Amino acid sequence: MSNLLNSILWLALAIHLGLIVACVWRVWRGDNIVDRLTSADVIGTLVLGVLILMAMLLKDHIFIELALSLAILGFIGTVALSRYIAVSAK
Repeated sequence: MSNLLNSILWLALAIHLGLIVACVWRVWRGDNIVDRLTSADVIGTLVLGVLILMAMLLKDHIFIELALSLAILGFIGTVALSRYIAVSAK
């Protein structure tokens, strides 16, 4: 892997981690439950990006399998929490 691509991947990883910190702050200090749920869903998406970047940097395929499993669980969790919010709002 070239040095330029390696540097770009590390920069992208740092940006993703910074965005995760910002989203964790929003989950902790969110105005309402919908805002917190959206931030939690974005955290899940950013973690998927971090895992894919780690797979590219370390050249290890286990991170991709872990990212796929996390994506499935994140989708199911988001649907379940959205349904709970919809039912409790009535």
